[in-house]
Amino acid sequence: MTSADPGPLSMDVDADSWVEFWNRLDEPPADALTDAREQAVRAHVREVVGRDVAPRASRADLEHRFVDESIAALARAGLTGLLIPEEYGGTDDSHVSYALAVEEIALGCGATSLVYMTQMHAAYPILSAGSTELAKQYVPGLVTCETYGSLGITEPDAGSDAASLRTRATPSPDGSRYQIRGSKIFITTGDRADVIICFATVDPAAGHRGITAFVMTGDSPGLRAGEPLRKMGMHGSSTAELFFDDVDVPSDHRLGAEGEAWSILMRSVVKSRISAAAQGVGLARAAYGRALATLRLLHGRSIPQDAQFALADLRGRILQGRLLLLSVARRIDTTGTASTGQVGMMKQHCTDLGWHAAVEAVRLLGPHGDLVDLGVERCLRDVKVTQIYDGTNEVQRLLIARDTEHTMKELR
Repeated sequence: MTSADPGPLSMDVDADSWVEFWNRLDEPPADALTDAREQAVRAHVREVVGRDVAPRASRADLEHRFVDESIAALARAGLTGLLIPEEYGGTDDSHVSYALAVEEIALGCGATSLVYMTQMHAAYPILSAGSTELAKQYVPGLVTCETYGSLGITEPDAGSDAASLRTRATPSPDGSRYQIRGSKIFITTGDRADVIICFATVDPAAGHRGITAFVMTGDSPGLRAGEPLRKMGMHGSSTAELFFDDVDVPSDHRLGAEGEAWSILMRSVVKSRISAAAQGVGLARAAYGRALATLRLLHGRSIPQDAQFALADLRGRILQGRLLLLSVARRIDTTGTASTGQVGMMKQHCTDLGWHAAVEAVRLLGPHGDLVDLGVERCLRDVKVTQIYDGTNEVQRLLIARDTEHTMKELR
């Protein structure tokens, strides 16, 4: 690229140029759904991402380098505990603030956003169902990112259907301990996790009524992580298998009572699906912005009309996605909940949006869309997994359909 490079295309972009570029592309209708504190959080995240995250993204992707430095920068800025109570080192901010933060981080580096959100995903079950002692022991380290966390749910034969888990938790005769045996797959940060939330069953025949959650350390005897899996995207994060060979866990490390983990999981997926949706919007914005900047660099103010029309379509779709994301997050902030249909529409629409925007941006740039330095192809590779994890989008459509049917039954 030349000195005329508009900024966000460069691996070494300065923070001021990054902030100015994306400020210009903000949309007032989306801003109208946020308050002063949330806008301040977004501005702070945007500055940190421009200075400490985006400049490292390309190298992390090319070299499959874990994004430790980017995560540490976000932690130093006080941004890694937005949904965590102050007594555990967090800032107790809104779900809207959290969604904005994940969106801005994904805008700069998809892999960093994945590690970032996994920290919260690991902390939340401890806060929601663990004892005060467990929260004090494990949550502060997850907030400061001095320790990494993982959520152990998916198994080779149990993905979105978590009720089919086969990892077994067997209680000791005196009830003081459990032995956990089984395996997990596709576990984000699994190879380096210091804290693992493991979902297992005390009775496979009981289905979801047997699922129980435990918190354990990554160095527990009998716990082994496989080599990081080779992936299409998110190269700056790691994904691994976990193997549990009679891992001994004290009963006071159980989260809730036996069989209560299904409800813990259902509460947790609301957070994780906000995360995935925010990633989808952030990566859509990244693909759009990079495509727009490149087309201006190539054509000046005379961008071909067909490309103008395509960009106009993307701009509208991205705004729709941002409005949906923020509206559902706001509903959770104000009422404490949202229906499975609302959460499903948010996750499915926003992650499909990310994929569509990345594909369209690559198409618009022609041969330039394939260039690593521009970062658009990285958006394409990174965003695909958002349609798959945290409940595939096919599962989301099923949940939306069920929610619709439930609503119609209430009318009869």
